[in-house]
Parts: sequence; structure tokens; C-alpha cells
Amino acid sequence: MKQFRKAERNLCKIKMALQGSSGSGKSYSALLLAYGLTKDWSKIAVIDTENGSANLYSDLGEYSVLSIAPPFTPELFGEAIDLAVNNGFECLIIDSLSAEWNGQGGILDIHSNIPGNSFTAWGKVTPRHNAFVQKILQSNIHVIGTMRSKTDYVISERDGKQVPEKIGLKAVQREDAEYEFTLVFEINMRHLASVSKDRTGLFINKPELKLSSEVGEIISEWCSSGKPLVPAVANVIAEQPKPDDFGVRISACKSVDELIELFNANVEHQETYKQDFITRKNQINVKPNSFLSNGIHS
Repeated sequence: MKQFRKAERNLCKIKMALQGSSGSGKSYSALLLAYGLTKDWSKIAVIDTENGSANLYSDLGEYSVLSIAPPFTPELFGEAIDLAVNNGFECLIIDSLSAEWNGQGGILDIHSNIPGNSFTAWGKVTPRHNAFVQKILQSNIHVIGTMRSKTDYVISERDGKQVPEKIGLKAVQREDAEYEFTLVFEINMRHLASVSKDRTGLFINKPELKLSSEVGEIISEWCSSGKPLVPAVANVIAEQPKPDDFGVRISACKSVDELIELFNANVEHQETYKQDFITRKNQINVKPNSFLSNGIHS
């Protein structure tokens, strides 16, 4: 019989995502955060998918770069993560996660090249993407992934003048990608970050901030404030029952914004109810007129 145990937070390695439009400063911010997490440039590695752009900031310190080229298969990224772990790096920056999804040879490319039914094709590629995500989550090092956002322009007032401003929209990755990370920052074109997901509780309801090594230090302190992780023992750890009323609150959300607000406001429930949030988000995003004649929605 499984036994309950007292809840406690263990020492952990942060899994963090930075998303923003091109030019918002994702790569530079990731490097500063990585230095704050490690305090040693030689312990930082970068997987570079952007034609050597990670080398542009070499004046910051002696970090290491692995440049990879298409096809950007999930297995290629998995091998690169293993290489970073095996070489003893303490923090890995994946720049960017978007390449695995919609880059040349990435998941969307793989899916489009599988003949036959689209739904069946997803059954073949989804396990490959999930294995890549699990490789990130299970690695015993800090991981910072950047995600490019789709962009649009809005007219805003600046110094009394109406000027166009580029803004980031959805991240270029799988729909539920943000749920996989402990922290997700959205960086705007003024290089200021706001938190869109925060299981640490450090940045919720805080004003925009510039990501820096000092912010990395704060996150590092949070990661180090738990107890050493004890390997799981069979029949010891049991899943805590879910209170029914919270599941009802998730089901009652009518929009993705309402769902995200509920998610961010309840840090203690995020892990237990992750799949419930994902399911409800997918339900909200399926519109009545999006079904095709074969019953598969687009």
C-alpha cells in the first residue's frame, strides 16, 4: 500500500523559457540569467540554431557553443542535451526551441511529409516531440529555452506622437509548451520582461523587469532552498487527491486568458492540474466552424 508523505520542495534545476519577438533580447537575456544561475561562464553551454548568433556575445565570458544545422529533428536536440550533460555543464541554453517545432526538418516539417491521414500522422510525430520535452525536464542541469513569438504591430503614443510598435503574440512552439516550464518570461521590444507562468512565486504580480544576472541569482537561491532530492522508492509516494471544486473552476473558464489567470494565481495546483488546464485550453481553442468533413479539426 502506498503511503502519504509530508509535502516538501526539493533542490531543483530550473526549466525556464523566454519568449519574444525577434530583436527583443532573448539570447542576451538568457546568457545573463545563466551566469546568475552558475556564477561561472565556463559552466554555460548554448545550443545555437541561428547560424552562429550565439557567438555575438562572446565578450560576456567564455561560455561554450554548439551550432547545429537542419534538419532540426527532436532527436538532434536530444543528442545535444545529452552532450551538454555529459560534458558537465551546469546550465544549457537552447536557442531556440522554435526550430524544433517549425524549423527546417522540425516537427511540422516531419508531420507534413508523412503520407496519409493528418490525424494519424500526428500520432507518429507527437511521441518524438514529447521525448524531446522529457529530455529537457529530466536533465539534471538548468535549462533556458528561447521561443520566437509571432509578431504584429500596434500604434502607440510615445512623446506625444503616434508610432508603430512591434509586439509578440503566441510563441512558435506546440500550443501547450508554456505548461512544461517552471518559469516563462515574455520579453517586449523595450527588453523588459513580464512573467506569464511562475511556479516559483518570485515574480507574480510584480512590475516588468530587465532580465539580468541578478535575477538569475534570485532564481538560483530559490532552486537551492529546498532539501536534497531523495530517489523515489516504490510504494512510498502517492498522488494526493484533487479537490473537486478546483477542477470545476477550470472547466468554468470561458477563455484562454481566464484560464491563464486561474493558472498563475494558483501555484500550488499547477503541477497536479497541468493536464486539466491543457485539456480545457484545447477545448476553448476548438471553434464550431473549424471541423473538416472527415471530423478532424484544424
